[in-house]
Amino acid sequence: MPDALPVLISTDGACLGNPGPGGWGAILRYGEHEREISGAEPDTTNNRMELTAAIRALQAVTRRSTVILTTDSTYVRNGIMQWVKGWQRNGWVTKAKQPVKNADLWRELVAACEEHDVEWRWVKGHAGDRDNEIADRLATTAARTLRDGPR
Repeated sequence: MPDALPVLISTDGACLGNPGPGGWGAILRYGEHEREISGAEPDTTNNRMELTAAIRALQAVTRRSTVILTTDSTYVRNGIMQWVKGWQRNGWVTKAKQPVKNADLWRELVAACEEHDVEWRWVKGHAGDRDNEIADRLATTAARTLRDGPR
């Protein structure tokens, strides 16, 4: 049974070039507890980092929970809420009979969502939402640190 309090998650992805070095970041809040997580990949895309942020954040929640996940990526939100069921039905091909881009990550995200009760929300990026700004900073810092090394 999910905990009474929801886990609040904000995620973001960043890419220095597209493709190029990329980073992802997330802030997780449960009551008064908060945790920041991030990571980077050397040759990726912004969409892959957006997906990875959501996957890693959901995987960081260790027991079944109600999760409110906020993203500034319409690609991620629309994909998980609208497109993925059709892709699954059609064998991971689009209506245009093309392979779904990032299908490996979409599969991971579907599996991560099955572990929780997830409500998806969208927020405009770079518009002053505190947790979105934190997630953006985490993602950008991870990408820059990978590219430039620690400072």
